[in-house]
Amino acid sequence: MTPQLSLHEEVASALAGGDPVVALESTILSHGLPPGRNLDVARRLEKVVRDGGAVPATIAVLDGVPLIGLTGEQLERVCAPGADLDKLSLRDIGPAVGLGRSGATTVASTAALAAAAGIGMFATGGLGGVHQGAAQSWDVSADLGVLAKVPTTVVCSGVKSVLDIAATLEVLETNSVPVLGYRTCEFPAFYLRSSGFEVPWRVDDAAQAAAVIAAHRAHASSGVLLANPIPEASEMDRELHDRLLAEGLELLKARGVHGKDVTPVLLEHFHTASEGVSLDANEALVLSNAELATSVAVALVKSAA
Repeated sequence: MTPQLSLHEEVASALAGGDPVVALESTILSHGLPPGRNLDVARRLEKVVRDGGAVPATIAVLDGVPLIGLTGEQLERVCAPGADLDKLSLRDIGPAVGLGRSGATTVASTAALAAAAGIGMFATGGLGGVHQGAAQSWDVSADLGVLAKVPTTVVCSGVKSVLDIAATLEVLETNSVPVLGYRTCEFPAFYLRSSGFEVPWRVDDAAQAAAVIAAHRAHASSGVLLANPIPEASEMDRELHDRLLAEGLELLKARGVHGKDVTPVLLEHFHTASEGVSLDANEALVLSNAELATSVAVALVKSAA
């Protein structure tokens, strides 16, 4: 137990011993995947990390306590049907803790809580970014602001194509967040391997990624974004993707959806209208990201030995 944080014994022991730890978010489990499948994916994510030689630290807030690493029972609670957990970005952690609430952590809050616990590696699905029309709405994900301030490496499959990707990359540059493409020169767009935008830097193995991350930490306090395209075999058909995206945008407009509600509504439309194709893609990419994050975390520990 540290001030305002409760570390799972396995996580605390790994950190004390200098062993690799990989943080995992909980919003993808409570809000991104259907009941049953979410628990299966949660367990598989933790197994991927353990099989790769690191300790998984799934993060959530339960009964007002930020938990860094969950027990089996706590993981089941996060994934339970009808759990009705709040979706907690970093701004929501204080209110949730102060009011004794329970919630799942987003990329922003997971990255910040991981950093506070001393965990520098975090695997997720996709990063939030600048929304279309942000010049008028100021709708920019807190994920970008947090990455500008905490030294967490976020391994993800880019951002969803509904976002303003050019503006997102510009904000990351402004905030001194290096963007690395893993075995690619193009920034991925979640379900698609390429968004059509280039990444500033490319790395081709875990050792290269670890070397860049270690060097960046020596010279800056911001995080690092390691962009890992969805596995080729799991990439969504572009024609299907574009049709679903157009339908989703019309749905958002008709319902007047904006802000943090955009992603859940879009994901639900993709999952339903694609008859599960997007669910399979989502699962494949987050597992791939966990595997890569683990490899880099292990390489970082080896390089520091």
